Amino acid sequence: MGILNVTPDSFSDGGRYLDQERALAHARQMRDDGADLIDIGGESSRPGALPVTEDGRARARHAARRYASRREGIAIAVDTRKPAVMRAAVAAGAAMINDIAALTAPGAIEACAGDATSACASCTCRASRRRCRTAPSYDDVVVEVRDFLVTRAAACVDAGIARERIALDPGFGFGKTLAHNLALLRSLGTLAATGYPVVAGLSRKAFARGDHRAKRRRADARESLRPP
Repeated sequence: MGILNVTPDSFSDGGRYLDQERALAHARQMRDDGADLIDIGGESSRPGALPVTEDGRARARHAARRYASRREGIAIAVDTRKPAVMRAAVAAGAAMINDIAALTAPGAIEACAGDATSACASCTCRASRRRCRTAPSYDDVVVEVRDFLVTRAAACVDAGIARERIALDPGFGFGKTLAHNLALLRSLGTLAATGYPVVAGLSRKAFARGDHRAKRRRADARESLRPP
């Protein structure tokens, strides 16, 4: 899966692909490099990101419509929590809807319940956004994430989405401490044992690569305290 963010404020590439021709060229490059699926982000999910505007929705719709054409030969997922964007993406030919809120918004499951679109349910954090950032807490993160995702998958099946079209994402880096992330990473087999495909989004996550900016800030602080 290649990631193409058409947003001004995403994690590592915010603003780089707002120009549609540049975005399409990047999608083609990822396809040529071996990506089977391009995930289009029209709404940043990084902590502190602003809510998506109609402009963001339009970018995602336009990108999905253009890249999902037979001429390009690129399978498209659209990363969104908004049922209106989901419906537009499905109409444009998206192969998957990738929802970090696990299709909990009213109308989200119904937007994905056609015959051709798959759904990816992700477990981010079910508490308030502020608590997710400052004090995420689980009694057993592996069990709780697994049970939540299986429950959401069952809701999708009950609404008419075929089981084989559902994938589960534990939501690495979202509403979880380093210990939570590592416990989930060690226990991916537990999630895979549910019988659903598992999506593991790890690229450029701070817990996996080390937060170099935080390290730099700490080093600068130590330097400022050093005697002349």
